[in-house]
Amino acid sequence: MKNKRQEKILELISRENIDTQDLLLQKLREGGFDVTQATVSRDIKQLRLIKVSTGEGTYRYAPRDEGDPRQSAKYLNIMRETITSVNSANNLIVIKTYTGMAQAACAAFDSMYSSQVLGSIAGDDTIFVAHESSEGAAKLANEVNRRIFDKKK
Repeated sequence: MKNKRQEKILELISRENIDTQDLLLQKLREGGFDVTQATVSRDIKQLRLIKVSTGEGTYRYAPRDEGDPRQSAKYLNIMRETITSVNSANNLIVIKTYTGMAQAACAAFDSMYSSQVLGSIAGDDTIFVAHESSEGAAKLANEVNRRIFDKKK
């Protein structure tokens, strides 16, 4: 059901200028999907949708251009400059940052990896990332370590 709903979301935003979660919720309900605003919000995050200008003074949802290497490089640079360690414990990834930098690092992490995790939360110098499995958490922590520190843990 989730895959069909997310396919419908991508179809809707490619055909129409949908600019709010409420409008997207309405269109999904009209299409036969019984969804809540929270579900639509999660789908937007998982699909990595962003708002782009229509050129007419309004905005609409669109898929993020995954192929833009400048975007990934920017986020990776933020992570390299702020993160001091990345470790996994069971299905959690614990990311330590310099004091006051966890929010920025978490936003960069989410931009690069949110489709691979259940969710993340940032404090002042620590980020907790929940993964579906211990194996997945360890694998992702290794990938992040490799990309940030050029090493494997």
